Formats: sequence, C-alpha cells, structure tokens
Amino acid sequence: MEFGKFFPPMLLEEEKEPFDSEEFLYELKFDGIRATIHVGTTFFKIFSRRGVDITEIYPELKSIQKLVTENTIFDGEIVLFDSGKPSFTKLQERSHAKNKKKISFLAEENPVCFMAFDVVYKNKSLVDCTLLKRKEILMKHKENNAFIKVNYILKEGKKLFQKIQKIELEGIVAKKIESTYQINTRSRNWIKIKNWQEEIFFIGGYTVEEKEPMIKLFLGEYKNNKLYFVGKVMASKKNPIFKKIVKEKIKKTSSFCNFEEEINYIKPKLTCDVSYIERTKTNHLRQAVFKKECTNPKK
Repeated sequence: MEFGKFFPPMLLEEEKEPFDSEEFLYELKFDGIRATIHVGTTFFKIFSRRGVDITEIYPELKSIQKLVTENTIFDGEIVLFDSGKPSFTKLQERSHAKNKKKISFLAEENPVCFMAFDVVYKNKSLVDCTLLKRKEILMKHKENNAFIKVNYILKEGKKLFQKIQKIELEGIVAKKIESTYQINTRSRNWIKIKNWQEEIFFIGGYTVEEKEPMIKLFLGEYKNNKLYFVGKVMASKKNPIFKKIVKEKIKKTSSFCNFEEEINYIKPKLTCDVSYIERTKTNHLRQAVFKKECTNPKK
C-alpha cells in the first residue's frame, strides 16, 4: 500500500440473517458510494471502489484536511442524508454531475459527508493491525460536517438489526474484531446483512436475450385499478415461470399506465415474489431479486 496511490479496498460477503458473536463487532451499513480518502496537510484525493478519481465531484469533503496532521487513508462510504436518512437517489445526482458550476451548486444544496469506518494508513500501512486496533486509531480523529466516524457495538448483531429494521435503514455489517485488512479480498471477516423488503408484483411484460440464460420481467402494482410500472427483475430460464410467460399471448399495447417501451407485453395475471432494498422517489425498486412465482394478490 502506498499513500496517494489507489488500492482495491477490502470487500464483504453477504448473509441473509443477523447473528450474535463475541468474535464480531457490528455497525450500520450506509446506502452510499464506497470510497477511500487519501488525506494529508497538503494532499487530498478520493478514489472510488474501482479506482476512479472522484475528488472534484465532492469539493465539500476537502474540509477533512483540517482534521489530520499526518498522511492518512480512510475507508468508508460517501453518503447524502435527506430528512435524516441516506438518499441514494440524490447521491446519484451528485455523482453524475460533471459541470463545475453544477457541482458547486449541488455541494451547497445537497452536501455529502464521508462515513469513515476504517483507517488503513497513518504515516505507514495499518493493514496488518487488527480491526479493533484500527478502530481505536480511527476514533481518536475529530469530526466535522464532512467527516463522521461510524460507531459500532460488540456481540449484539441481532439487536442492532432489529433497530435498523424499525427505522428502515439498508442493513448492518458484521466484522471480525481480530481480522486484518485484506486488500481486494472478499471474506467472511466482513459480512453484510441487508434489510430486504419483500412483496408480490404483477408481471406486465418481458424481454428475452437468446444468448443469455435469463429473462427480464417487467413488474407492476395496481393502484385505483391501474397497473403502474415499478421496475425490472431477472429470472432464470430454468425457472418454471419462464415456460408460462413465453406461452402468454403478446399484447399490442402496454400493460402499464406509466410505461411504454418496445418489450413483449402480456396480460398481467402472473405474479412473482420479489425482494428489494428500497423504492426510489419515482417508486421504482432498487436491487430487485426474483424469489419465486406465487399466487395472485388482490388488485
């Protein structure tokens, strides 16, 4: 690891259910953009998870320089809070801005902050230190509006998960307290447990890629006897629902009252169970995952 040079950060495995363990600490999972920040008194650079220099997109984060006296690398999440909760929709608007004037305007109107959950460099590499030792070093740093340290609890992962379910946050992360920082490695030393939502939706259309083993389903839900498009989900061609869908008669007009694209529209009588993280401002599903075909819900 070299200060000022990109390195791929440590990655997470995923587990469906929360758990308790004396070997782990637990912290909130924030719905944002993973980033590493290299910061010194005369140096500041932000790298995305894939190594893109995104420093100029978030000028408000440069105030983090005021909090350090040594060359330091923080690992964490860039988050935009709206009404007290992370807003990935507004964060996407920030991340796509390229014009300097627009970036400056958005930095004032919708400022982001950096949620730091690790420190991996402090004048020298800390990757061989245990997580608990790195947390101890991190917690010594001061905070400001741009830099917030992610707190954690020991042992009680189930209790923390119950709390985030009530306030509808994205999930939690379990990290083995004696683990070292493993660059570009996905292991069970870091485990994410997401707060998935689950609902039944009508299938109003589909597309099939002949060379792919998947079918794309276009989903909707009824409001006032009208079918509203809410998103797409992929399902395997090996799933029994595939044969049922391709046997359906193709409609000439859209099944949805708010969506028209060149797809295969079908009468919305088949339904499926889908899990997802959240709905966007336009009521679309984020990170939708096909679960199973199911009996029809009421319109």
